[in-house]
Amino acid sequence: MEKVQMATRRRLHLLCILLSMCCMFSVSHGRAAPNFRVRAVNLGGWLVTEGWIKPSLFDGIPNKDFLDGTGLQLKSVTAGKYLCAESGGGTIIVANRTAASGWETFKLWRINETTFQLRVFNEQFVGLDTAGNGVDVVAVAKTPGASETFQIVRNSADSSRIRIRAPNGFFLQVKTEDLVTADSDGNGSWGDDDASVFITTISGRMQGEFQVTNGYGPAMAAQVMREHWRTFIVEDDFKFMASNGINAVRIPVGWWIASDPTPPSPYVGGSLDALDNAFFWASKHGIKVIIDLHAAPGSQNGYEHSSSRDGSQEWGTSDENIQQTVAVIDFLTARYAKNVSLYAVELINEPLAPKATLDSLTKYYAAGYEAVRKHSSTAYVIMSNRLGEVDPKELFPLASGLKGSVIDVHYYNLYSSIFDNLSVQQNIDFVHTNRSAQLNQLTTANGPLTFVGEWVAEWQVSGAAKEDYQRFAQAQLEVYGRASFGWAYWTLKNVYNHWSLEWMITNGYIKLT
Repeated sequence: MEKVQMATRRRLHLLCILLSMCCMFSVSHGRAAPNFRVRAVNLGGWLVTEGWIKPSLFDGIPNKDFLDGTGLQLKSVTAGKYLCAESGGGTIIVANRTAASGWETFKLWRINETTFQLRVFNEQFVGLDTAGNGVDVVAVAKTPGASETFQIVRNSADSSRIRIRAPNGFFLQVKTEDLVTADSDGNGSWGDDDASVFITTISGRMQGEFQVTNGYGPAMAAQVMREHWRTFIVEDDFKFMASNGINAVRIPVGWWIASDPTPPSPYVGGSLDALDNAFFWASKHGIKVIIDLHAAPGSQNGYEHSSSRDGSQEWGTSDENIQQTVAVIDFLTARYAKNVSLYAVELINEPLAPKATLDSLTKYYAAGYEAVRKHSSTAYVIMSNRLGEVDPKELFPLASGLKGSVIDVHYYNLYSSIFDNLSVQQNIDFVHTNRSAQLNQLTTANGPLTFVGEWVAEWQVSGAAKEDYQRFAQAQLEVYGRASFGWAYWTLKNVYNHWSLEWMITNGYIKLT
């Protein structure tokens, strides 16, 4: 009897060891079983605005052509040449360029629908020469103030023709190709003989969170955005996803969510409530959540989807900036760590090289990882590869030593000239050959897990048939399905059908179940 008891104790002891090892394995690979792979969709355009996903969100903005970051090129009707920040900024404004490019582009900072500040190539602001005669127009100020604030008056009969009222009350005019002054009364006609008239060409627009909230202004933005958050993604979307083979969502959020309900201007409160709703719906319908910091303080890539004001990229340029971003991750993880649906936290989306240096990014990722681990031992920590010409395995020295770490790559057959003339079959072959090789390169026995965090069944092919899209989507599902962490389609809803997974599933282009 004693021998039986001893044998039983040994078996129980061995079982405890095995269970302990299993728990350790589970902790190192997240909450779900190791074989669980994410088949996710991005909820893009919801809590971080991207105007191309839902253009109607901008319809009610007064003077919506002139939002923050709009690039204006200004041609003098009398000189017949473009205004230019000489040397890209730091000195005078001239009117002697026959063609317009970077130095001839002025990016708007919107104060209200008629009042603006104009930023030049080297990031100085157009203003009056207050150290001189007070009327010469220069671009020397790094920080805009009253002397750098102008009113733009558009001709009611031809909105491409404008006058620019300076802070001294007079209008800009071109006296010579090398002399632009603010001393016109602006009482002339709008014809080609009026030196205060400029013809505008818009060289680029931005439609992100900064543009929509600053465009509407604080009172109206709060109403518009809360209605958008309430209606764009709803519980029925989670029911749809759960019944169609989607087991997770990647939810892009902006850094200002950590200051909800009173985020800094121009952002408005309410997105945190929407994220709370998403977690509730996810828990109810058995869907995991990946929180994705899509827009970091100062913008990590200069694009509208990172809420850049004017296309500039400032993230990672200071320790303060990095610490502020870590605090956002800490806030989000602390809030949702005990929620059964939290599966992963993505520390930042698409940082852009070379301004986001590997040193600054590694420093941030190490600190961000610790912020997540402070609250959760099981949530995956996702690190996005940098955009640009970089080594795709540059994060491995850091990530390989951190349990539960994941490398996020984005694979689009877009945004590069190499796809411009590819046929249907060539695009499919590219996925099977090139993307497969790229994914294999990142998949190592002791390295981090791999995640194709963004892909889409869209391409540069014109006139493709439904069957072509089905084959293209299936090729990507096959290849990206090998990613050890999983994949996420961009995005659930979109006015462009092939970018909408909801539309693609409903119309039989993609089948996941």
